[in-house]
Amino acid sequence: MKKQFIIALAISVSAFSFAQKKELKAVEKAIKSNNFAEAKAALAVVEPMLGSLDDKLKSKYNYLKGAALFANGAGTDAEIDKSIKFLNNAKDDYKVEVNQLKNDMLNKILEKGNKAYEDKKFDAASQYFEKLYNLRKKDTAYLYYAAASAVSAPDYDRAIVLYQKLKDLNYSGVEKRLYAVNVKTNEKESFGSDILRKASISAKTHINPTDENTPSKRGEIIKNVALIYISQGNNDKAIEAIKDARAADPDDVSLVLSEANIYYKLGDKAKFKELLEIANKKDPENVELLYNLGVISADSGQPEAAKDYYKKAIALDPTYVNAYINSAALVLGKETAIIEEMNGLGSSAADDRRYDELREQRQNIYKEAVPYLTKALEVNPKSINAAKTLMNIYSVLGETEKYKAMKAKVATLEG
Repeated sequence: MKKQFIIALAISVSAFSFAQKKELKAVEKAIKSNNFAEAKAALAVVEPMLGSLDDKLKSKYNYLKGAALFANGAGTDAEIDKSIKFLNNAKDDYKVEVNQLKNDMLNKILEKGNKAYEDKKFDAASQYFEKLYNLRKKDTAYLYYAAASAVSAPDYDRAIVLYQKLKDLNYSGVEKRLYAVNVKTNEKESFGSDILRKASISAKTHINPTDENTPSKRGEIIKNVALIYISQGNNDKAIEAIKDARAADPDDVSLVLSEANIYYKLGDKAKFKELLEIANKKDPENVELLYNLGVISADSGQPEAAKDYYKKAIALDPTYVNAYINSAALVLGKETAIIEEMNGLGSSAADDRRYDELREQRQNIYKEAVPYLTKALEVNPKSINAAKTLMNIYSVLGETEKYKAMKAKVATLEG
């Protein structure tokens, strides 16, 4: 009797296994026919048997379940999330099929994510980019896009969670870019792979291969986290976040600038300037940095220091328009005290002489400002601020022809 029972049980298990395979084949057939509703129904029959499936059949089940839920891109967002989990649970037996489906999913979800972002539906874009990261964990850039989209939404609570994940992953966003110089154009061009670059060099169409790293995004991430905390009224957490980051990487200039921006946001201009000066020592040829030091120096009542910073910025980049305009503004700022004194004078002979002296000083100030504004307009012919200021200066100086020419230019720019 005992022997018969064992045989009977074996027959029962065999029949059970056959039923599972039959149902999974039915699922497979339905998916190939794009009949996903039928596939889901067939999978529901298999689900009570999951505990008895061997590893290979479990892998097949997970793969088919993922495919049915994805439904060739027609699945709901919740179904796609579940689909990704099932595919991630499929083992090596269906590695080829799973990877193929994941690639298809990746393309379709990326298309949806980009479309949502272009349409400024940042909440949806963030969700799609996070799905992409969950689908392919090695592509951490998608998690970064998800966080950045959440900031744009704005959904700061979600952004903080995503940024924390990036921080835990030690994400920097640094990517190696491959370049070589085009022999015909003498311009540096980028390549998608080292193989393509080597082929171009072998063909003698390109020379001088170089590898360059893109800037780190850590500073931007920390800055965004800190700014979110500030928007939530949590200034202590904001400062703590940036200081922790700087302690971990004290030579990262972007982190110093991020901390500086936080203090500027908090209204602490003295600390802002102090940090800009630290950043300037680390990166003395950063034009933007020199310009901002000029701005904060001017705001702090240090015109000579501001003038020096603008001068350095122009020396590094002679096309930096704002440095010229702000240099002119510094010069013109000196007329305020002169006008006040002129307006306070009486009608005595001494006052008349002093008035003439002050008028001459004022005209000299205007003449000193002209070269800066002329250069700004030369670099950027559409600079309406430079054109208007020059027009007014020529009017005061009595340079009629130049005034008329500049007035016509202003009219053209405004029209």
